[in-house]
This record gives sequence, C-alpha cells and structure tokens, in this order.
Amino acid sequence: MTDHDGVLECVDFTDELNGLISGFNRAMDLRFTCASSERVEAELPIGEQHRQAYGLVHGGVYAALVETVCSTGAALYALERGQSSVGLDNNTSFLRAVREGTLTAVATPLTRGRRTHVWECRITDDHGRLAAAGRLRLLILAADEQTAGASLQIRPAPGDGDDA
Repeated sequence: MTDHDGVLECVDFTDELNGLISGFNRAMDLRFTCASSERVEAELPIGEQHRQAYGLVHGGVYAALVETVCSTGAALYALERGQSSVGLDNNTSFLRAVREGTLTAVATPLTRGRRTHVWECRITDDHGRLAAAGRLRLLILAADEQTAGASLQIRPAPGDGDDA
C-alpha cells in the first residue's frame, strides 16, 4: 500500500505475478487479472484438463483456485512486512456445476492477525453466477522461519528459467 495525500492506494503486482507463472499455476493455465495485498483476481479458461469424468470442472480445480488466489494475497501482504505465509486449511464448497467457459476467482481478506490470516474467495462462471466459494486460513512466518527445512523463496519451476 502507498499513501498519497492521506489516501491509501493498492500496489498492483499483476504483471510481476504473470511473469512468474510456473509449475502448478502454469499447468492450470491460470492468469492473474488484479493482484494486491487487498484483493487478488484470476481467470482460468476451462480446458479438457480441468474436467472430471462427467465433463464437469473437477472440484480440485476450484480448491486450487481458492488456494492460489488467497495465498497470493496473503503473501503480498506478508512480503510488504518482510514475512512469508503458508496455507493451513482450505475449505471449498462447490455450488454450481460448470462445463465450459472461463472461471473468475476473487479473493479478499476476512481477517489479518499477527500470525494468522483468513481469506475468502468467490469463483464465478462466464455469466457471473457463483460456482464455488472457499476460505483459506494461513500462517504468517517471520523472515528467518523455515518450512520443510528451508526458508521460503519464490523459485521458478525446473525448466521455467533461462537454461542458457
């Protein structure tokens, strides 16, 4: 957040995040459309890889969208403070079956405490109908804390960097 004459403005990290798309986000074909520490939006064009055997979008896609956009918002907030964040609990409800089109996910914080955050995500279809909704609880880590034996850093997936 920046302060201009007493008015807080969101710093948008959309271009930077889309430049870092790798790994699972690339496999999902996800694109951020707005990204700040206050709100994250992303779109996912539905492809064959997103459907389960009945031809409907797989529930894991919705859960992954919730995890991705909520985690991104919390990470941007934590980054501004020299911290990092990791997800603790993902609760996603599937509300409307979708077969095709583009899913739009929008995440906003419900609460941001010193050590935990809860973010909410709403996923809509091309017609603006609510297809899924979820909440993600996250742990905020100090810069020197380790997870799985190492500090958290954004790294490109193997093969995504410049191998020259």
